[in-house]
Amino acid sequence: MKVLLLEHPRSYGEDRCNDIANAPLSACLNTGYIGGMLASKNIDVTIVDGYLEKLDYPQIEAEIARIRPTILGIHLVYHWENNQTLYQFIKHVKAAYSISYVTVYGFYPTFAYEEILNRCPAIDSALLGENELTFLRLVENFPNQELQGIAYRKDGGITASRGEIMMDVDSLPFPLRSKGSYSFGEVNLAGSRGCYGGCTFCYINPYYGEAIRKWRGRSPENIAAEIDAIMKETEIRYFYFVDPNFFGPGNAGKDRVLKLAALLKERNITFGIEARVNDIEEQAISALVDAGLRHILIGLESGRDESLKRLNKLTSVSDNEKALRILRKYGIEPSVGFIMFEPDSTIEDLKINYDFLKRNDLLEKLEISVNVLYHHMIILQGSASYKALQDQGRLNISDHSTYEADTDYQNPKVATMAGMMRDMTNHIFAYMKDTWELSFKKDPATLSQYDLVNRLLVYSFAGLLNEFESGEMTAENRDIYVRSFNQSVDLIMS
Repeated sequence: MKVLLLEHPRSYGEDRCNDIANAPLSACLNTGYIGGMLASKNIDVTIVDGYLEKLDYPQIEAEIARIRPTILGIHLVYHWENNQTLYQFIKHVKAAYSISYVTVYGFYPTFAYEEILNRCPAIDSALLGENELTFLRLVENFPNQELQGIAYRKDGGITASRGEIMMDVDSLPFPLRSKGSYSFGEVNLAGSRGCYGGCTFCYINPYYGEAIRKWRGRSPENIAAEIDAIMKETEIRYFYFVDPNFFGPGNAGKDRVLKLAALLKERNITFGIEARVNDIEEQAISALVDAGLRHILIGLESGRDESLKRLNKLTSVSDNEKALRILRKYGIEPSVGFIMFEPDSTIEDLKINYDFLKRNDLLEKLEISVNVLYHHMIILQGSASYKALQDQGRLNISDHSTYEADTDYQNPKVATMAGMMRDMTNHIFAYMKDTWELSFKKDPATLSQYDLVNRLLVYSFAGLLNEFESGEMTAENRDIYVRSFNQSVDLIMS
């Protein structure tokens, strides 16, 4: 039996370019871990990475024709449309190459399996949640699909259940990596699964299942062994930990990180991580920087305690500012997650957020400002916010999918300002798409342009706050303002 695992091509519209929460980075090793599990059992498995290797559908079809798999597994990622191109491709190749079984897995199928199975009859099943053991059981028991962890059609309906998970994550075989995994200058690692937080906008823990312990960490020794194996295969020495939360909870989590830092230092590598702000403290950050930490993403989300409570961050503005001070003390300027526009935001919330960003020097670079001055709360199926808004009758489900939704802003002024900032920042992103690499390489002309656009953006945001606080913005004035701003950006970037 042959298994082919597919990362399908993805396309994102320009108006969604900053909607970063769709496919969490933690999902990027889903296919690799399934592949590693199957390979460890001597099952013939091949990964075709249409995403990282930039393969189009004809190229993918050629690989399917060459391999002739019995089972086709697809990491199905929702990309802000109805996936009809992919569904038609699945229907075609299944028939053309006599593929016996097609299954899909990932965040999107876990929460929207009914929609997917109804829309694409060529898909036989969806795997729900953590999927390495489920996929293995599927192969071992093929063609029987009536197994735990699988959603499939039965008796005119769809039956679904959660499957077995790996509590001992050290027992997982290392991911099977395609050549695409080494194509972008870093190697992704997963040092843990889950998170001990409970943010309303996040569906990491519901994905794994609420009945399990929320955070499961690999041992430092196991992580170091994987790094050693990778270093034998590639000259890349920069690693990125895709864990939603690099740190485990409490003193045990800190002790684990200190031990891991000691092992990483011995390997002379550099790396990046993602973390909660309440885990940022001096001893651990000092040790990690000494071991090669160069990049970190922290979820600040808001500069107002009331907003952080609404988001169930279980952190405070004081925690946010302390984390920034510590990271900067050790030479790390963090990337930050920030939700400027919440469904229940007021103009006062926006003002307090702006003041927080200003006093903490988070509006000095365009790369940061363009993210933090406009980002709305993305509402996806599986999150607590999706359910709460649905229960309140406030959920507007997308025409594309039940997986995606939004809600009306409670405050009309906030709604208007959010729309304006979205149009303005998307216009900037259209330029940054082509100039990002020049900025990264410190091209003087590009840096000068970015600085001018950043000043314009920050100034305009502050001006809009004043206008909305003092009066209304008519539809005509709104359009004139956005058009004038975008024309100014055009002049700077031309």
